[in-house]
Amino acid sequence: MALGAVGSTLTSELNRLAGTTGLDAQGAANAWAGTNGLATVGALNVEAGKTSPTQYKDLQGICNELAGTSGLGAPAALRSIDA
Repeated sequence: MALGAVGSTLTSELNRLAGTTGLDAQGAANAWAGTNGLATVGALNVEAGKTSPTQYKDLQGICNELAGTSGLGAPAALRSIDA
């Protein structure tokens, strides 16, 4: 698949990465991470391989870690991931 579109939202990027459409950010993050019922940040931390809440990062931090970027806002970081 392709990189995300300029100006896309966090929700649209999470749906793109999860291969879903129409889910809210939490649902798409859980679909991408293969989890169920976690908060968006929790699901993204699981996707990044975090094994305990003491390892968790905030939304911007975990999106940058997943993307291999730094200093970007969450949607911009996710946009750079080729799904």
